[in-house]
This record gives sequence, C-alpha cells and structure tokens, in this order.
Amino acid sequence: MLADLSEKDQKELIFPGGRGGKGNSHFATSTRQAPRFSQGGEKGIEKELILELKLIADVGLLGFPNVGKSTFLSRTTSATPKIANYHFTTLEPNLGVVKSEYGDSFVIADIPGIIEGASQGVGLGIQFLRHIERTRLLLHVIDVSGAEGRNPVEDFKVINEELKQYSEKLSNRKQIIVANKIDSMQDETLYKDLEKMAKEKNIEIFKISAVTGEGLKELLTRVTEVLKTLPKEEIVEIKQRKLYTLEEKEEFTIVKEDGIFVVDGPGVQRIMRRVNLEDNESMHYFQKCLDELGVNKALKEAGVKEGDTVKVVDWELEWYD
Repeated sequence: MLADLSEKDQKELIFPGGRGGKGNSHFATSTRQAPRFSQGGEKGIEKELILELKLIADVGLLGFPNVGKSTFLSRTTSATPKIANYHFTTLEPNLGVVKSEYGDSFVIADIPGIIEGASQGVGLGIQFLRHIERTRLLLHVIDVSGAEGRNPVEDFKVINEELKQYSEKLSNRKQIIVANKIDSMQDETLYKDLEKMAKEKNIEIFKISAVTGEGLKELLTRVTEVLKTLPKEEIVEIKQRKLYTLEEKEEFTIVKEDGIFVVDGPGVQRIMRRVNLEDNESMHYFQKCLDELGVNKALKEAGVKEGDTVKVVDWELEWYD
C-alpha cells in the first residue's frame, strides 16, 4: 500500500517524472547565437498501480440481497436507490445522509452484493466488501419475515464469516442487528431465535419495517448516540511510505572486451538519454559531458589509443586525441 487518499484535496507523490530537457536557446553563446542542437528530457519511471475506490461513510448497511437495505436507505435519507423485489437489484453502492431531529447527521452506505463466498470473489461481493472498511458502524439488516424461507440466525453467521475471511479487523467492527420486514412476519419464532442469539453475543437488536417506517426513529436515534462514541480511525495503515526516485548516481565502469573499450553505468546512461547523437554539434556537447564526468580521463588511464573503438552504452565511437 503506497498511499491512502481519504481527505479532500489530499495529494501523494508516488514517483517523479523524468528530468526535463533544455531547448537549443539554452546553449546559445555570444559566438553561437543559434545552436542547432538541444538536450532531450530523461525518460520517466514506469510502474503499474492498482487503484481501489472505497466509499467513505459512517454507517454501512450489511446483509443478504433483497433484505430491504435499499428501502431502508430511501426511507431514512433523500437517496433514491433502485428498489425491486428481486435479488441484486442494487449493483452499485449508494450513499445517503441521515439528519436527526436534533441537527446531527451521518453518512450511510447501502453495500450490495454480500453473499456466501463474497470474500473469495464470488459474485460482485469482494468489490463491495472494501467499501465497508471505511465505516465505523455496521447495521446488519436481516429479513425476519420468513417469506423467502431464510433462517435469520444462519444469515447472520454466514455474513459475519465472510467479514472475518475478508478482514479480521472488519469482523470486529461494532454491529447493530436490524430485524427488518416485521410488517410481514409469518413466524415470530424466527425473530425470537435471532433476538436470543443477539443477547448471547451482546449485540443490540432493533425491530423495524423499512416499508411502513415502524421502529426507524428509535433505531436512528440509537445510531446517532453510538457514532458519538466511536472515533474516526484510519482504516488503512501505511506502514512505510515508498517513493520511487530517478537514478541520480554518477558512477560509470570501463572494461575492455575483444579489444573494445566498453563504457557503461548510470552516469553515462543518463547522458546518452539526453543527447541527440545524430547531430554534429550535439556530439561535441556529448564529448564535453563525458569529459566533465571523468570518462575521457579514465579511458586514457585504461590505455585507450587513437583509432581504438570505444562503446558508450550501445553507441560505438572511434577514439581520437
């Protein structure tokens, strides 16, 4: 992880661009007013980065598809998510702002696509699990109507197992169980079993109907109170910032291979990248740069003689005094 951009206008430098070149006017002198050569810029760094979008919300709505999360969001905020009586109606996370009667407000996110196997990439779940990382509180919405033959206790366990598989820290995030669809509850024992489990795990539980609005006021009041006790934490910890930098070393090496003096190294490679070797004036500038780097002196010490071949990186030249 190189950076976590979670603040407005936040910027992070991952790596710099290549050093810029110099136009021909830079090399003008009193005797050479219009030089015909210029200095090219250095090639920049190339890296492949993975960018992950994670929505920032105070509260995340968690639960199986079609348990009423979108209806809940539409009733408690001004958000207008798509609502229909079939699974995976919601394909993108939706955000809404809840405003209490006392002026408090918080952002709530409807996180879709969490099913069994989501943490392993089943369906679209793993794309949405990352959005939950930003939340401070999870509202676990569970269908207790029994209309689809689901077991509320089993649903709770399956979803929480997916959270644990994805992130141990996320599995310990504070939750409130929201028993939804009580207006169409067919078997009250389903709710009673869920309530019993909630008490055993010391988790708060609220009975609501997102359709009729029953229980919503009490739930939102409690959510507002709980959020005041939960600190805003950095979900992603950058243990060590890494900045890729351009090569600045001036070293070079000279070896003799099959009678050819081979010059290489970061210093000469940088010169080669910035000089147009097809131009005579540029060649004079090139020689000047090699001299300033100490290459010419080192070649003489290595025994180079007039007429010898000198290979600078990939460019072969004939040495002359």
